[in-house]
Amino acid sequence: MRRNMYDAMEAERPLQVAGVINAYAAIQAEKAGFKAIYLSGSGIATASYGLPDLGMTGMTDVLIDVERIRSASELPLLVDCDTGWGAALSIARTVREMERAGVAAIHIEDQVQEKRCGHLPGKMVVETEEMCDRIKSAVDARFDDQFMVMARTDALATEGLTRTLDRCAAYIDAGANSIFAEAVTELKQYREFAAQTNVPILANLTEFGNTPQFTVDQLRSADVAMALYPLSAFRAMSRAAEEVYSGIKNSGTQRDVVRLMQTREELYENIGYHEYEQKINDLFSARRQSGPTK
Repeated sequence: MRRNMYDAMEAERPLQVAGVINAYAAIQAEKAGFKAIYLSGSGIATASYGLPDLGMTGMTDVLIDVERIRSASELPLLVDCDTGWGAALSIARTVREMERAGVAAIHIEDQVQEKRCGHLPGKMVVETEEMCDRIKSAVDARFDDQFMVMARTDALATEGLTRTLDRCAAYIDAGANSIFAEAVTELKQYREFAAQTNVPILANLTEFGNTPQFTVDQLRSADVAMALYPLSAFRAMSRAAEEVYSGIKNSGTQRDVVRLMQTREELYENIGYHEYEQKINDLFSARRQSGPTK
């Protein structure tokens, strides 16, 4: 079963979307009360392959993590599909594969194929017509109208608000269901995106970037529909891991860093370890009661 983003947005406004880098993180996000989750292209590149987010991973790499996450959580999953990974037919295949894997929504961006981080200099965007072709290919390929095709635009930093809004209008005419406005710096800009497009707007609240850490109340006041935290937990995990590794190596024991660790019982609680164990016990108990097979 694939839950869709539209139902999740009805339940919460703005919808808080938690970035997850693996199946266990998805379980943790769901237990924390999130109603939607996100798989970042940057997160896949870094966490799964040890690479920078510079277009070196593709659809197959992403689908591996998608399938693992979907096996652990039925929350609606938004997936970063970069530029769609190719021309029209490749984008169509991307959409179909994501839909088959149970993804609820994808975003495709208007950067050139040699993409950059959305919060760093040096970004280049394609012509509006080329991005519209990407969107048309994606929308035409989907089986389910509830599968959300989100257009991410990186044009604000290079073309300004007015031209970016013109782009977004064209993207919506091409079939985009929502807009991911990257590297927004002011709440009033979100208000403009919402007012001018009349589709759900996603705010990317990634840390250490150009966008301030707006609260959900602030975003709600600007008519933002989705608040994305793409790598917050991953960054915290990574810092904790560094402290644990260096602590063990320098001290010769893990005693001083145990405080940073999740306990065994907390882990077991999250993954339902004891329920699985009980099923094994019940199975073997049934076998013992039925006697040896002949």
